[in-house]
Amino acid sequence: MRLLLIRHGQTPNNVRALLDTAAPGPGLTALGERQAAALPTALAGEEIDVLYASTLVRTQLTAAPLAAVRGLGVVVREGIRELSAGDLEMLPGDSEQGALYLRTVFAWAAGETRLRMPGGETGAEALARYDAVVAEAARSGAATVAMVSHGAAIRVWTAARAGNVDVSFAAARPLANTGVVVLEGSPSDGWTALTWAGATVSPAGEGGPAGRPVTEAGRGCARTSVRPDTGLPG
Repeated sequence: MRLLLIRHGQTPNNVRALLDTAAPGPGLTALGERQAAALPTALAGEEIDVLYASTLVRTQLTAAPLAAVRGLGVVVREGIRELSAGDLEMLPGDSEQGALYLRTVFAWAAGETRLRMPGGETGAEALARYDAVVAEAARSGAATVAMVSHGAAIRVWTAARAGNVDVSFAAARPLANTGVVVLEGSPSDGWTALTWAGATVSPAGEGGPAGRPVTEAGRGCARTSVRPDTGLPG
């Protein structure tokens, strides 16, 4: 299965650099609406069979233009929502709280899934809910599935599940609004990332991003910079 993981369009709280993960969340800015409107053209080369969005308003608004152009319904699933900030919700992302959020979620991708976000979910819980939606999509038999999801969730799930993406790669590459990660594979056979925001990702073992063990990469993720509108959750 070909899997397209798409970050939603810009929101007001992206602009304000806040840790915004709770439902239903804000809508899109004027720029976010234009980004959503541009998705059908940006994805014109993809034969999308099924389109998903999370339960947060911003993903459904982002998916709507693509759904209209392709004549698709939008399958809404809670499992692909953003990684919960728990007690850190709506705190400044460019702060110690933001650094703690990123340390925690990338530690999950490095295998420390028993860690719990303060007042929120564990890594095991977060990855399991995302896995469940991906597995549902795979069981549908669709050749290509698009999921409009969230920046941190996409980066962490890809680092945890794609054989050629490690934590250092994902932590160093924030996904801009309506950025896309394209993967290929299945829940049983595993996943390979093909492109990240339009750039080709090298296969594992061919000098690609998975050159270091994931446990080594995880120890460095705390130093990842947080940039408004790209590095923050949402």
